[in-house]
Amino acid sequence: MPITLAQGLLLGIFAIIAGLDSWLEVFYIFRPIISCTIAGIILGDVRMGIIAGGLTELAFAGLTPAGGTQPPNPAVCGIMTVVIAHTTNVAPTTAMSLSLPFAMLMQYILLMYYSAFSFFMPMLDKAAAETNLKRYRNLNFLMMAIVCITFFVVIFLSAYAAQAPMRTLVQSMPKWLIHGFELAGAALPAVGFAMLLKVLLRMEYVPFLLLGFVVASFINYSNVLPAAVIGVVFAMIEFFRDKKNKKLQEQINELKNSAGGGDDEDGI
Repeated sequence: MPITLAQGLLLGIFAIIAGLDSWLEVFYIFRPIISCTIAGIILGDVRMGIIAGGLTELAFAGLTPAGGTQPPNPAVCGIMTVVIAHTTNVAPTTAMSLSLPFAMLMQYILLMYYSAFSFFMPMLDKAAAETNLKRYRNLNFLMMAIVCITFFVVIFLSAYAAQAPMRTLVQSMPKWLIHGFELAGAALPAVGFAMLLKVLLRMEYVPFLLLGFVVASFINYSNVLPAAVIGVVFAMIEFFRDKKNKKLQEQINELKNSAGGGDDEDGI
């Protein structure tokens, strides 16, 4: 289904918001589960946006910026996953694999900006030394404006201007290649979740992981509410247990302080 000019402009405007949020990391609107859903609303296919958001969010679960490293941009990947699925009628898993080049393009652009914006650092230092708040603020706004314009241009050109060549390219791919992209896209959420577990998983949480796997194996995937409720129950149990242990530890510390208290001059 083709994307209209109005939809292309709306996607570009939303890319500005999500891109700036990915630059500042304030509201986390840039996360795929949000960006895909909003892109689906703009294109009139909310269901596909939510499905694509869940898949893409899992794929990016373990990919976070650390130090100077910059992963493929999740906002661009989320928007382009919905755009490709909408315009080419491929599955969201296939669209997610095909959207990775766009996310990697934005990744390299942002890395280039990290280096290029060092040009403004002496100006910022000078403005700070002179307490010139207006110039200091304007320089920061200039850098943010450059980032916002870049996100708009990339998404608008990719989603609207290049939709016909993109559709032709996908339709000209052989079935075995499309199937390969679909398999890769289906595996990426598992890889992303595994990367997240590698960082966060502790031995004391392994029973919860195994129990969640067992529950997910028996429930109907059209209704994941039972698994979510069970997760909330165990989260509440863990929360109140930690709260009780913390209170008990405070009481023990108070007893130790009262037992070992007294002035330094007391004693023999």
